[in-house]
Amino acid sequence: MKSAITVSLVPEALGGPFVFWNGLQDAFAQSAALGFDAVEIFPPSADAIEVGPIRALMQGHDLSVAAVGTGAGWVKHRLHLCHPEVLVRQQAKAFILEIVQRAGELGAPAILGSMQGRVEDGVEVAQAMDWLAEGLAAAESAAANFGTVFLYEPLNRYETNLFNRQLDAAAFLAERGLHRVGILADLFHMNIEEQDLPTTLRGLGSKLAHLHFADSNRRAVGFGHTNGPAIIQALRDIGYSGYLSAEVLPLPDSRSAAERTIASFRALTA
Repeated sequence: MKSAITVSLVPEALGGPFVFWNGLQDAFAQSAALGFDAVEIFPPSADAIEVGPIRALMQGHDLSVAAVGTGAGWVKHRLHLCHPEVLVRQQAKAFILEIVQRAGELGAPAILGSMQGRVEDGVEVAQAMDWLAEGLAAAESAAANFGTVFLYEPLNRYETNLFNRQLDAAAFLAERGLHRVGILADLFHMNIEEQDLPTTLRGLGSKLAHLHFADSNRRAVGFGHTNGPAIIQALRDIGYSGYLSAEVLPLPDSRSAAERTIASFRALTA
């Protein structure tokens, strides 16, 4: 398993669960100094993913890009894939696909979290599910051009009414034939929605493609009550070798959150 830490480039997301906030150069330098394997980037749009400069940072600091988020499409522009208006859905899909391409050029998957949206008033559940599947299929196809998967993140009930539980989301992907869409399991969301986190992770098996490494209170692992050893054992049981990426609040400050994360990662995976 590999370690990763998040950096947000989106001022509108200030206060959200991202560790670093002072730009890519700062995030890469601090991550390398602390011994992380990769950085996960939350950009305002695809235009902020400058492939050449980011590749230089990757090479200079011996770091990978673990994943790239699309959530700014919702945070900044209120775009999502299940919106009742066709133009908004088209704009959402275009926003996502542009990020899939830039992420792919960096050898990284893109993430669909908040931009999945929700079933809004006046929309049938079956219709929203069709729209979600269409968006995922388009992203899956685009990611395949770069040999990467696309990541779908089930969110808790307060953020979406689509899929809140991991195995329900995995079943949906299988039913729709979305074999190159992987599940991003976020331990914070799972703490709200799942009865037994290790059992759920074992149930995901090879469908688990990325993990957000967060404690029960959305702080760095070690600052809450999540059973870290049981989580790691479940991941080992399914042969998971991907990233444990800290999408956590920068509390008590960014540096402390990063230090606690890498200390927890090392202790749990030793």
